[in-house]
Amino acid sequence: MSHLPSPPQKHKGEHKGHGLPRGSDRGSSSRDKDRSVTVSSTVPMPVGGKGSRTSCSPSTLQKVPNRLINEKSPYLLQHAYNPVDWYPWGQEAFDKARKENKPIFLSVGYSTCHWCHVMEEESFQNEEIGRLLSEDFVSVKVDREERPDVDKVYMTFVQATSSGGGWPMNVWLTPNLQPFVGGTYFPPEDGLTRVGFRTVLLRIREQWKQNKNTLLENSQRVTTALLARSEISMGDRQVPPSAATMNSRCFQQLDEGYDEEYGGFAEAPKFPTPVILNFLFSYWLSHRLTQDGSRAQQMALHTLKMMANGGIRDHVGQGFHRYSTDRQWHIPHFEKMLYDQAQLAVAYSQAFQISGDEFYSDVAKGILQYVARNLSHRSGGFYSAEDADSPPERGMRPKEGAFYVWTVKEVQQLLPDSVLGATEPLTSGQLLMKHYGLTEAGNISPSQDPKGELQGQNVLTVRYSLELTAARFGLDVDAVRTLLNMGLEKLFQARKHRPKPHLDSKMLAAWNGLMVSGYAVTGAILGLERLITHAINGAKFLKRHMFDVASGRLMRTCYAGPGGTVEHSNPPCWGFLEDYAFVVRGLLDLYEASQESSWLEWALRLQDTQDRLFWDSRGSGYFCSEAELGAGLPLRLKDDCDLRRPPGQGHQGSVAVCPLHLHP
Repeated sequence: MSHLPSPPQKHKGEHKGHGLPRGSDRGSSSRDKDRSVTVSSTVPMPVGGKGSRTSCSPSTLQKVPNRLINEKSPYLLQHAYNPVDWYPWGQEAFDKARKENKPIFLSVGYSTCHWCHVMEEESFQNEEIGRLLSEDFVSVKVDREERPDVDKVYMTFVQATSSGGGWPMNVWLTPNLQPFVGGTYFPPEDGLTRVGFRTVLLRIREQWKQNKNTLLENSQRVTTALLARSEISMGDRQVPPSAATMNSRCFQQLDEGYDEEYGGFAEAPKFPTPVILNFLFSYWLSHRLTQDGSRAQQMALHTLKMMANGGIRDHVGQGFHRYSTDRQWHIPHFEKMLYDQAQLAVAYSQAFQISGDEFYSDVAKGILQYVARNLSHRSGGFYSAEDADSPPERGMRPKEGAFYVWTVKEVQQLLPDSVLGATEPLTSGQLLMKHYGLTEAGNISPSQDPKGELQGQNVLTVRYSLELTAARFGLDVDAVRTLLNMGLEKLFQARKHRPKPHLDSKMLAAWNGLMVSGYAVTGAILGLERLITHAINGAKFLKRHMFDVASGRLMRTCYAGPGGTVEHSNPPCWGFLEDYAFVVRGLLDLYEASQESSWLEWALRLQDTQDRLFWDSRGSGYFCSEAELGAGLPLRLKDDCDLRRPPGQGHQGSVAVCPLHLHP
């Protein structure tokens, strides 16, 4: 069974000029290093400063909701009480911009994005900035997970005019939806080397008044260039290299970039890349008798083992965090995404299938246990994500990782019992702390915690094998395993009393399709009917709640309603290419696992619909969105490569990028 794409590493382009905090993929981490940016302009603009900022304490926030209160998206609802006259993406906003001749301010993010939270608190809750956005712009909020087509088009602009991109993504558009300025995270006010969001707004307002025609001309030029660059067709190209040649090239590139010590294919940050691991397993399968084949298998298995031992895995509650901020897989960005769980479950079950090592099957089962417990709707669907941030205690301000980290004192109090038979005085807490690397000072370095929020805290990461830990204290390996499992269970029960991270209860067809694959493939490999039953329930959910029988089309989204109900937006958001591709993949995997022909038949019907809605009969290949759904957007794009993630996923918040000089 084939593995599906996984999220990519964040863009690593360097920007020269004004440093802005760098965010992350799918919710940026406050521990990431600074990134810099160049923003340019031909006309001087006024400079803002910290002294002009209006205080925005919770007591002074506007309590009257804006129109986003009528939306279903958890991300848009997070902005429903901003003092900003927000519009959702739609004709009402576009008509207002054209009628009043105002630029559109488009802000794109998602509900579990760390730097989206930061910018919302710093800027969108600020009364003065809210007035600027409401009076001089038509401000539009978009959930990138609801509208990946909007996100992809304008991220293409941001990346083309810079060497990076991420979320929150902030782009200024003409009333005809053509971009002319773009960026990601902006601090609210200017610093010594940073241009502030208020300053950017003032300068763009001035440019729009004084040099609008120049901005429009530049915007048209950029859009035309992007359109030409986005054209992907068969053309008159030479015959492409053979599959064997391409496979060999891919393997050599991965081999050259492999981290021999810790696994993976980058220094830091490190992302789970299950599509790469699946490729290596496939390469091994076709080259089993060669040295390269053995090497491919070794790289994949070692990477999976190092990830599972690292802090990127939640050893207490299972499942995997979004990515590691270091080379060792130790300190994660704590967000948990559904599509990561889906694809990693497949990768670990395949690793068990290839190696016979139950370590991998145990990890796969743990992932699916986490999804069933935390990310599952009672009707069979799957929620999108859990946030990285949560309050350390009720009533406190949310901090990244607060739900997942531990102090030595906490562990000692929870696990005070003496361990019998040890060669020295030992409690079960001391045993667990030794095995998982907890220290009194905390095991998170200051460089990974610039705000000092995690001082004295620890992330559990396996430091020693069970055999070494047992030998250290003169204990039996099975006894150590039992003691550690009992200790983790006590930590799990204690953690239930902490304030939980925000749950994004939006359900996406594409990610639910990935999860159907995760349960079906793992259930088939491990011979566990209960996992296949989860996959069947997920597929039934998709057919019941996310499929329109009359048109044969998939819906992109549905939402958890009160009392376990399922709600839809009105009008519905129809599916994109990735929704069809991953639901079809899930149904094929479910057919193989269950041998129920009805799933194959539905997959074939959906494939026909996908071909009808997205196939480019002139240039070949699939568009990412329907022609009607993307009407008005300056580009209709295709993906020209197998991404390391489901199309449209991955995130990093960081830089301001635009063709205007915005020096503080």
